[in-house]
Amino acid sequence: MSSPAIEVLSVSKRFRMYKEKPSSLKQRLLAGRVRADDFWALRDVSLSVTEGESLALIGHNGSGKSTLLKVIAGILRPSAGLVRERGRIAGLLELGAGFHPELTGHENVYLNASFLGLSRKATDRVYDDIVGFAEMEEFMQTQVKFYSSGMLMRLGFACAVHVDPEIILIDEVLAVGDEAFQARCLDRIRTFQTEGRTIVLVTHALDLARQLCDAAVMLNRGVVYASGSPDDVVREMRLTILHHDLEFAREEGTKEVEIFGTALLRGLDPIDGPLDPGETLTIQVDLKANEPVTDPVVSFALHDGANNFVFGGDTARQGVDLGRVDGKRRVRFRLGPLPFTGGKYWVTLGVHSRDNQRVYHVQDQRYSFEVRQMEGRRDQTYMPVATEVDDA
Repeated sequence: MSSPAIEVLSVSKRFRMYKEKPSSLKQRLLAGRVRADDFWALRDVSLSVTEGESLALIGHNGSGKSTLLKVIAGILRPSAGLVRERGRIAGLLELGAGFHPELTGHENVYLNASFLGLSRKATDRVYDDIVGFAEMEEFMQTQVKFYSSGMLMRLGFACAVHVDPEIILIDEVLAVGDEAFQARCLDRIRTFQTEGRTIVLVTHALDLARQLCDAAVMLNRGVVYASGSPDDVVREMRLTILHHDLEFAREEGTKEVEIFGTALLRGLDPIDGPLDPGETLTIQVDLKANEPVTDPVVSFALHDGANNFVFGGDTARQGVDLGRVDGKRRVRFRLGPLPFTGGKYWVTLGVHSRDNQRVYHVQDQRYSFEVRQMEGRRDQTYMPVATEVDDA
């Protein structure tokens, strides 16, 4: 079993937010005690990254992702808690970090490499590889203060990945480079993964987190909001985005008609395990009218594990008129054969007026089902195929 390369144990980080910070000694003496508030960027954060694992840190702006990465890198000292690392760390945390603006690119490569623990002889051996990877040959004798943000990122990334790191920390800077350079960076990261190196990646690119990483942690207001597989954590992230959207500010509706019972059925029985591709699924919805309503529409939507919408329908599109609902009513949607080849799917249910002006009740992704992965197959969809053979 692999041992942890990084352990973050109950880490908190406090910053002092000054309201009226004096700009001179005289002002400080006259003002007396400076007023300041405490801002906790991290609160009791714990996580572990095993050797060879790639972890994505995701979250909204201001959630504490970059602060946590700087604490792991040793740039910031935690106000409470402890961080343990095992192995040489290379960090690409912000543009120009570790570069002196008055020095040339050539001089900064040696300066940056020394920060990362390389001797001058060791840097001599990788210098040409660094410059070639960054494609910066003609600019290495230019002062870094004249570099564009893209040039800074290219040189910084090239330095970070050529110092033979066991742990590499990356903070969103891949978004700055051009498409070709981003592809080269991703190729190098994948090479590190095959070599068993440990990676912690802060990113807003949720699909990149899913494709590249083995695990993910979502921070929200400085605390761990979700952790686990990238698909599950990205789904939680996208749900929080949806719930902040005005479209979802209706809470659960007006409740003239409400959903009081739901069942996902295989035939007539509740599903008790994964469905096979091509099976039929029935979504059964029980309604209760708290006051008479004329012609409500019942709808459903399916989202995959990454919260991508995959399919939806409603009674109006099916040509079903519920008429006047006064009391209880049951609606069944029979789906199949299911075209999915594997994965978890979430069901959203709703009841609304036919003109969509009134939402009676919404249950957002409260129910789920799983489709079994077809062993040894790479199909993206399930499609029944009938094969016939005749004499030519």
